Amino acid sequence: MPLLLLFIAIPLIEIGLFIQIGGLIGLWPTLLIVLVTAIIGSYLVRQQGLLALNQVADSFNQLRNPAEPMAHGAMILFAGALLLTPGFFTDTVGFLLLVPGIRGWAFREMRKRVKVQSSFTVHSTMRGSDGRGRPSQDDGVIDGEFEDVTPDKRPTHQVQKGPSGWTKH
Repeated sequence: MPLLLLFIAIPLIEIGLFIQIGGLIGLWPTLLIVLVTAIIGSYLVRQQGLLALNQVADSFNQLRNPAEPMAHGAMILFAGALLLTPGFFTDTVGFLLLVPGIRGWAFREMRKRVKVQSSFTVHSTMRGSDGRGRPSQDDGVIDGEFEDVTPDKRPTHQVQKGPSGWTKH
């Protein structure tokens, strides 16, 4: 239901703003403002999107949780969609989402409302575990078996008869 209200309210807000601002400054300046904000917004979205992409890659490389940089990237993508949508209200929200401090605040607010649950279990059949997949705390020894699979070395003292195969005769 809240989403339906947004789909009804936002166009009404945009129509009202177009009428008010167009009445104050005229049709062509109003359309020029909408065009200029779309151009500036797409440039800023591209710059910040590349920065967010680099932050996601860095978090993966440093084995950190990539949730925040990915959320920033999603907000930048959403800001781009809002900036390409003609309107003053959507442009204002889009430009606000391009401000890193606003995105950080939005991420913190979303994190308060979204509960993330993860589980990680390890099942072990080796001795040295407590039967629930966790290593026992009493010793640091892990029993295991191994088999040497190193190929046999050819003796280097034998003289090979005939060509080596590297050249043609």
